[in-house]
Amino acid sequence: MVRTPLTPLERERGRHLGLLLRQARGERSMAEIAAAAGISAETLRKIETGRAPTPAFFTVAALAEALGLPLDEVARRCAAVAVVPEEGEVAA
Repeated sequence: MVRTPLTPLERERGRHLGLLLRQARGERSMAEIAAAAGISAETLRKIETGRAPTPAFFTVAALAEALGLPLDEVARRCAAVAVVPEEGEVAA
């Protein structure tokens, strides 16, 4: 099965999700939050850095719970993300 390439909007939302989770983590260690969410620290690192821009729903839900973030707030904030066209591009 071939996976469809991500759109610029999906990549940007993934980057935004990673930033949101990283900010919510604060001074807590990546290992602490990953363990609380039942995922590996490497998976959390990939999500926070945008290298895994479309994590599974249950992964996001577990991270939101571990971080004390309401899942609806995470969804609302990520849905509000828009892609800003780069110089020379035309907005769709």
